[in-house]
Amino acid sequence: MSRSLPLSLLLLSLATPALAGEAMPYAVKLDRGNTASLQRGARNFMNYCSGCHGMQYLRYNRLGKDLNIPEDVLKKNLMFTTDKVGDQIHSAMPAAQAADWFGKQPPDLTLETRARGADWVYNYLLTFYLDPKRPNGVNNLMLPNVSMPHVLWELQGFQKPAGEKEEKGEGAGEEHKPKYELAQQGSLSPEEYRKWVADLVNFMDYAAEPEKAERVTIGVRVLLYLVVVLLPLTYLLKREYWKDVH
Repeated sequence: MSRSLPLSLLLLSLATPALAGEAMPYAVKLDRGNTASLQRGARNFMNYCSGCHGMQYLRYNRLGKDLNIPEDVLKKNLMFTTDKVGDQIHSAMPAAQAADWFGKQPPDLTLETRARGADWVYNYLLTFYLDPKRPNGVNNLMLPNVSMPHVLWELQGFQKPAGEKEEKGEGAGEEHKPKYELAQQGSLSPEEYRKWVADLVNFMDYAAEPEKAERVTIGVRVLLYLVVVLLPLTYLLKREYWKDVH
């Protein structure tokens, strides 16, 4: 006789990505309609992430069309692994060498924000901190004992926990964020770095579902049709059928 998985265990398994690591101290507000932010995020991804990570479910020509990036600008500034705008976005790192260097190939990031949530990715990129016990010298609040190095250290700098005291963070609601202090200043201020990461996460959220804006627009139009056109017609039809009854 087959056994069904208890509902509580099923819900727990679905919630696993959000429960991994610590509570998220930061919140990000995404704006799919901010084309400039998406363009900056695409630039950030290609310059700092595409060396190891790809987006195999997104093509360059779709990116250029959606983000209003001319083809010549796309080829010159964002396409580093191919000259064909119809190609998918692949990592610049060969898979065999990646597995040899890191033990496995770094994951594709096309669907990362859908799998873990945009807030998780945002917090992950903000909460690297110095940890001399780790092989690469850093750890992460959201993903303890992470094997990925802090590749954005030149921008953020290196930070370390300032103790166990906590303070409320802007946009975190009732959540409390741990105090960090800079051990080494990066090229960006903390506020500038948060905006930089927000643009990157905004782009990653777009890449996970490029047709989302179009889908939402179609949904709104369908609802307006149902309310403005179909509902009055249905009401008039009902009156016609029931006029003899009343």
